[in-house]
Order: sequence, then structure tokens, then C-alpha cells
Amino acid sequence: MNSLFEKSTNLGLGIFVYSREKVEELVEELVSKGEIAKKDARQFAGELVKKGESQRDELKNMIRNEIEKALNHVNVTKKEDILTKDEISQIVKEQMILMLQEQGIVKNGSLK
Repeated sequence: MNSLFEKSTNLGLGIFVYSREKVEELVEELVSKGEIAKKDARQFAGELVKKGESQRDELKNMIRNEIEKALNHVNVTKKEDILTKDEISQIVKEQMILMLQEQGIVKNGSLK
């Protein structure tokens, strides 16, 4: 196999960095060297682009999962786990009412 043809078929994980234009240039070069028929060029370019997009998505998910694992490992709090100011105020209010009820100062959320 010619090295140019090998490059085009064995881009593997690296294909996601190729832009559509780069893929089209590569396919045009293959056509001009007679390594791929002109009638197959568009389909071949489309397949390379789809493969690249798929691998890019897989890589994104893999990176996202690894980052999540690393953050969990160092116990970094996630945004959704952080209470808002209003939520904290509500919890404090509820705790104050419970404390006052236990001391007999408040009954059913109102002063005696």
C-alpha cells in the first residue's frame, strides 16, 4: 500500500483534528494519484469526516469521565451540590424554628 493511502485509511484517533477541508484535500490528492476513483471520493471523504466526528465525541466523553473521576478523587464539590444563599437561609430558618419549638418558645411556627 502506498504511504499516502495508508495515512488516509489509518488516521485513527487523530482524524478528529482534521477539518473537512483537510480531509477533502487528502481525498483530492488520492484521486489525483489514482488511488481512489473520483466517483468514490465524496463518499470516502464523508466517511472520514463521520469517523472523525465519532472519535471526537468518544474522546470528549472519555476526557469528561476522566476529569470527573479526578475531581471525585480529590473531593471537589460539584456546582449542583453547592447550596444557594436562599437555600441556606431556608435551612437556617427551619433550624431556628425547630430549636425555638424544642425550647417551648414557639408553637407550630408562631410565637406563644
